[in-house]
Amino acid sequence: MEFRTATPPTSRILVGTSGYSYAEWVEAGIYPAGTRAPDMLALYARQFPATELNFTWYQMPKAQTIERMRSLAPADFRFTAKLTRTLTHEVDADAWRGQAAQYRDGIAPIVQSRQLAAVLLQFPPGFTRGPDARRYLSELLDELQGLPLAVEFRHRSWAHDRVFAELERRRVCLAAVDAPALPGLFPRLDVVTHPELFYVRFHGRNDRGWRSGNKQKQFDYDYTDAELREWTEGPIRRMAAQTAAGFVFFNNHVRGQAPRNAVQFVRLLGG
Repeated sequence: MEFRTATPPTSRILVGTSGYSYAEWVEAGIYPAGTRAPDMLALYARQFPATELNFTWYQMPKAQTIERMRSLAPADFRFTAKLTRTLTHEVDADAWRGQAAQYRDGIAPIVQSRQLAAVLLQFPPGFTRGPDARRYLSELLDELQGLPLAVEFRHRSWAHDRVFAELERRRVCLAAVDAPALPGLFPRLDVVTHPELFYVRFHGRNDRGWRSGNKQKQFDYDYTDAELREWTEGPIRRMAAQTAAGFVFFNNHVRGQAPRNAVQFVRLLGG
């Protein structure tokens, strides 16, 4: 769903979910009974204008796969894509540059069609701010230069004005996150580092599940109206006033909570 802010400068805000292909969404009633995975994107795109591609984190994207996926969505549909885990979580010092080039080749179809909104560099909680990490991030951003980029930190050591200033200098978006308020995790912030883009990810606030190591438990959360209003009435409007466009994705996919919360979010934002 899409919303435009009422106060200038007008910011186009696109709301969707992190991933769209979940078998449990059929059981949850998000997709009709009997819906097959290959048919889910077309159905999803009838209601949402953008999605965040999750599979590109688990495996290196291939241009043929991305082109086939692109062809199933409307021409004005937008994709964001996670950077592959071998570039953020399981980095090989001798191979990562070649992998970065391979990633660029893989997502080329949505770059060429102008449907790529951003590449999301999601780093793990163990990626803490220090000389080696800063050097690697700088070199990785250099390798990906020219692509629209958003960086999500999970460790609070990166919540520093120097980091924000460097991202702003590079025109890289700092991803805002809603996650459990646990020690060490990156805090909820609304810092804008790119005039063209803001990016928000809702992970849920399941404190116990977050530390369980089980993704089903980690992202099992259903937002209340009050919790979403914390964003729609404050941070979202502040970020929208500073940028040309924004993307908001719900990652609490368990039992179809993400698409329901996304619809709920747009209702509250529009209200």
